[in-house]
Amino acid sequence: MRLSHDEEENNLSLSKFESMLKTNKVFFFDSEEFEDIILHYMDTGRINLAKRALKLGLDQHPKSTGLKLVQVEMLVYEDKLDLAERLLIELYALEPTNEEIFIQQAQIHSKRDNHEKAIETLKIALKYTDDLADVYSMIGMEYLFMDDLEKAKDYFILCLDEDELDYSALYNVVYCYDFLDQNEKAIEYLEKYIDKNPYSEVAWHQLGRQYYALKNYEKAVWAFDYATIIDDVFLGAYMEKAKSLEKLKKYQEAIDCYKTTLELDDPTSFAYLRIGKCFEKLDNKEKALKYYHKTVHEDPLLDKGWIAITDFYIRQKDFQKALYYVNKAIGIDGENSFYWKRYAAINQALHFYEEAEVGYRRAFESGDINLDTFILWVNMLHYLGEFETAIDILLQASEVFPDEYEIEYRLAGLYYMLDEKDKGKFHLTNALHLNFNNHTILDEFFPVTWEMEEVQQQIENFKLK
Repeated sequence: MRLSHDEEENNLSLSKFESMLKTNKVFFFDSEEFEDIILHYMDTGRINLAKRALKLGLDQHPKSTGLKLVQVEMLVYEDKLDLAERLLIELYALEPTNEEIFIQQAQIHSKRDNHEKAIETLKIALKYTDDLADVYSMIGMEYLFMDDLEKAKDYFILCLDEDELDYSALYNVVYCYDFLDQNEKAIEYLEKYIDKNPYSEVAWHQLGRQYYALKNYEKAVWAFDYATIIDDVFLGAYMEKAKSLEKLKKYQEAIDCYKTTLELDDPTSFAYLRIGKCFEKLDNKEKALKYYHKTVHEDPLLDKGWIAITDFYIRQKDFQKALYYVNKAIGIDGENSFYWKRYAAINQALHFYEEAEVGYRRAFESGDINLDTFILWVNMLHYLGEFETAIDILLQASEVFPDEYEIEYRLAGLYYMLDEKDKGKFHLTNALHLNFNNHTILDEFFPVTWEMEEVQQQIENFKLK
């Protein structure tokens, strides 16, 4: 790619400067060359070289306001804010209408978390600057720091009014709309923007994202299509288009789209995983499994890949293989309650009830407080004869789900089995009041309790009320 004249000049200055450092000769540079050299080193994180260039620059141009402003920028970067502020006061006395002085002062206020003062200072800079877009963008960022998304959005829009190709500002406008849950307003803004800039692949891509958020997947595909027509190597647009096609159940088209992303860049485990899911939806089990294995080969630490294989084997009722792969996922993320729940269900299917109980317990300990988890856990404890532990779990569950018949029937059944008839009667009464129609839970899970004469009498008496 051919460099612009300014880039060529800058590269020559850098080469000349680095040659000077190697030979210890002193070459002359004008002050603007020094500014470009210093900013280049700061941008690339080579602060020591930036400092050397600044010292040499000030030696050759001791009265250069531009170099002193770069010095301020470096001091701000190093959090030497008081020193930077003193230097700005000196510069302000010399050039009170230099917008860069106000911009640097605003940076200092911002670093001190005084964002309102930073905005006030940037608004003064607006009076003197020729680059309104840049200052509007800075004000927008200060409002973002203050979590005032409405005002931030307004200033990023002002920035785009000045410079329509400032894609950073465009992303920020859309971010504000997203955060404010204003997807329809975002679409309205993007459509106006596209009317003026019809070949902006970024705008088309963002438009597609908004339609996707609104679950208008047909429109999302349409917008992503334009983004990829304008830029046929736009990886993100192909990826989002593929996700939209999946939502429309156009699985073969989604696969083709994901495969395009694999051609454009290094393969990603995400693309392999999604291709596998699409093949499974198409009932092509062989190819689905092939791509799931590619997923974990590409990223062996991607727990979602191992879980995809686990779920594949669960659906095939091959629980022995499912157990092997769910253990892989748990080895990567041992605090994931969903994985432990799968572990429990697989072991239950294999009649490994003690392991199943461990799985449900670990799911609970990992933050799963869903009713069905409590019930499945208690079912395992009941099966293992751990009646008192099962009761303790159900009493904990009743604090989270105070009026749940599933819990009350099980408490009644367990208390009767432990011959604590008063407690059993109390919970059975609660259960019958909550949901009489499901009283056969007792017959299903507690046949011994169900056969008790007093239990049948209690149910009959309730029926006659």
